[in-house]
Amino acid sequence: MPTLEPEQLAIREMKEDEAPIVLELLKDGFKDTENRLILYVLTRPMALLLMAIVSSGLRFFLNSFVVALVLPVLLTVVALKLLLWRSPDLGHLHAYYSTGQRGLWVAVYDEDDVCGCVALEPHDGEPHTAELKRLAVNRWYRRSGVGRSLLCFLESQARAQGFKFLVAQVSVVTKAAIGLFESSGYDVSGGRQWLGYTVQQEFSKEL
Repeated sequence: MPTLEPEQLAIREMKEDEAPIVLELLKDGFKDTENRLILYVLTRPMALLLMAIVSSGLRFFLNSFVVALVLPVLLTVVALKLLLWRSPDLGHLHAYYSTGQRGLWVAVYDEDDVCGCVALEPHDGEPHTAELKRLAVNRWYRRSGVGRSLLCFLESQARAQGFKFLVAQVSVVTKAAIGLFESSGYDVSGGRQWLGYTVQQEFSKEL
């Protein structure tokens, strides 16, 4: 964990030529989160039971016991990866977050080192609610206050745009992110489940 000089950290709108850097930053975070989430999902008792049932059925059609055992796991992993990466903004970050009330900002250290990012988007169907998205911090800068600075900055941006509530979708395996939101006054207001297990929590805060 590096020691940062606060006056050297600035947060500003992402420039168009910085989109590839931000995308790589997001991908690095995705890989870490998705691997832990997939392991979490695959080790739930119901998932293990379903894969065992599918594997037993495949043994009647396949000559290989190993293939029948591994194939359900591989198919589940592929399906989860496709689901996690399905997002309309990742292919064109600058264009997507340059329209309407959307925005994407980067944390820059020492004038030119992009070390984090965060985005804002109106929440579907709720006119006074915004959603915090794409909060990510470079591995080298984690646990140095960059994430909290980005969160506080985004809250100020949301207030300035007239939003009264801010929500964020957080994977249950990202303990550091959960701790950040809890310590910043956010409460759990919902979540997404898979086979009866919570895989994503929604945090919300009144601004």
